[in-house]
Amino acid sequence: MTLENELFDIPSEHVQNVYGQFDAYLKKIERTIGVTVVSRDGGVKLIGNEAQVESAKQVLLELLELSRRGSEITEQNVNYALSLAMEKKEGALLEIDSDLICHTISGKAIKPKTLGQKAYVDAIRKDMITFGIGPAGTGKTYLAMAMAITAFKANEVERIILTRPAIEAGEKLGFLPGDLQSKVDPYLRPLYDALYQIMGADSFQKNMEKGLIEVAPLAYMRGRTLDNAFIILDEAQNTTQAQMKMFLTRVGFGSKVVITGDETQKDLAPDVKSGLDVAQKVLGKVEGISFCRLTSRDVVRHPLVQKIVTAYEEYEKKTVRRKENHDTRSGRRVRS
Repeated sequence: MTLENELFDIPSEHVQNVYGQFDAYLKKIERTIGVTVVSRDGGVKLIGNEAQVESAKQVLLELLELSRRGSEITEQNVNYALSLAMEKKEGALLEIDSDLICHTISGKAIKPKTLGQKAYVDAIRKDMITFGIGPAGTGKTYLAMAMAITAFKANEVERIILTRPAIEAGEKLGFLPGDLQSKVDPYLRPLYDALYQIMGADSFQKNMEKGLIEVAPLAYMRGRTLDNAFIILDEAQNTTQAQMKMFLTRVGFGSKVVITGDETQKDLAPDVKSGLDVAQKVLGKVEGISFCRLTSRDVVRHPLVQKIVTAYEEYEKKTVRRKENHDTRSGRRVRS
């Protein structure tokens, strides 16, 4: 087999970012693609067959461009760049990175980081109602929150409404001490955290006091019509069928709705159907409603979270297969 050699420069100000600490990212590229990477004097030499060298070069050039754009290269960036290279989707990472939603209060850019997240953000822009369904860490709620705040600041909506089903998907808040706000705060804390990070505590408090931002349990949506608002229903897997229908029929003119949920983390009683599951069957073909499915590949938290999600997905698939095989064998026994 003929080995190819390719030598190109990485500007010194980007070397640490692109190579990773102790050249960790270069070593990962070597292991994954099967090339030999030699770095010296600000240059990178790639040794391998033609396809390997070209693939490794593409990954390094994409990481370099991310660095030039001011991004801090993470292990997640490297992993995703490598997976896209394996699928021959050159340039996809840079296209995703070009989609700036907004900045946090500290100036950090909020962008989709995977193809799944990009499709989710595009669906929110396009359709009136978007369902974001997927495991923890895929950015479902955070990206929806960023889109809501962007629309609010651009005067595309008059207010933001954030809601979650509280405790067992019901409204059993009476036994908790304090007023309504103190009762529901623990269940809505993740929403507050995202708001503080993107909008800032002062701006959030001022808009909250004016009634322009509302954070409330799902029970308090009943009997209202929600016009000119960006509405986010989080943890939708814990809604009942009746609650989901109630929520969806509150939507008024000029509103945008995002519904997020993780089908694998239901807190409902075993005999209660999830409103999220039913909505997918009932509304799957309704125009103006998008269903975006995020997977373990879209996890953007610590790499270990991605491994945990993947492990659970594989376990659940095996469990389903075992159950199907058992049911098939049982059926044969009954017929015989």
